[in-house]
Amino acid sequence: MEMSKQKIAYFIGALLLSCVTCSALAASTPDRCTRQCHLTVMLDWFINPDHAPLFVAEQQGYFKQYGLDVTFIPPADPTDTVKLVAAQKADIGITYEPQFLRQQQSQTLPLVSIGTLIEGPLDCFVVLKNSPIHAIADLKGKRIGYSSANTGGIILKTVLASAGLSLSDVTLVNVHYNLTQALLSGKVDIITGAMRNFEPYEFQLVHQPVRVFYPEENGMPYYDELIFITHTKNTHDPRIQLFLKAVQAGAIYLKNHPHSSWLLFAKNHPELHNPINEKAWFATIPRFTLRPQLVDQTQYEQFRNILQNEK
Repeated sequence: MEMSKQKIAYFIGALLLSCVTCSALAASTPDRCTRQCHLTVMLDWFINPDHAPLFVAEQQGYFKQYGLDVTFIPPADPTDTVKLVAAQKADIGITYEPQFLRQQQSQTLPLVSIGTLIEGPLDCFVVLKNSPIHAIADLKGKRIGYSSANTGGIILKTVLASAGLSLSDVTLVNVHYNLTQALLSGKVDIITGAMRNFEPYEFQLVHQPVRVFYPEENGMPYYDELIFITHTKNTHDPRIQLFLKAVQAGAIYLKNHPHSSWLLFAKNHPELHNPINEKAWFATIPRFTLRPQLVDQTQYEQFRNILQNEK
């Protein structure tokens, strides 16, 4: 269904608010909380290398430096973050930009984007190297595996459309959380919703060569994978910009000290100390923004146009 004019107006207004508010706050934010300020951050999913700047900021004491006492909460489901922040059950949320914009299209929740964590997309399509699929046009009649946690339906539709295809030209197979195994076992011909900093390295660890297709090279406008959101009532809360300053310090330290940061993270989270998370850690570092306070309004507008035109 197309967006109503009222929803479009609200949507654009919220995006402009995020830009204007963040600029104003950057100029007026105090150096630190005068007393220790508690802040609750709802993650997009369980703790993983995608959150490295946050935990490096915690490890290095940057949150405390700004007078913040930050609690990170993994959601029971990735789609819960937006709802819980809208309900003011958390001060800040980390969510997928496509998911956020899609939910804003349908529900116009009282939320605003306040910054960026991972700049650019991580989503990708993966096939085995011996696959006859060499281009998106080759997907006609093929089985596409997706995760039940995948929020990239609009990405799949847009990429298929770039090759003159639609969902009716392919067979979708819900493989739940077993993307890699589904492709290795031959259950599907290609997987979508794979993360380029994770799944390709899983295949590497089992010595299985793959080819990767990137949405932004196949009709999808550029977007940011993970963004920070908050309730519109929090837009003038000085804790928000102090949090982003601490995250920025964490990202800078991470890029300057990747190995020691990994070792300390692995020590603090021993359940994540394994080869795949180590590879993902270093693969993700180049993708973290060093300016988390920035919100790209042009990208938002391009993505909004896709959603508006979607039937």
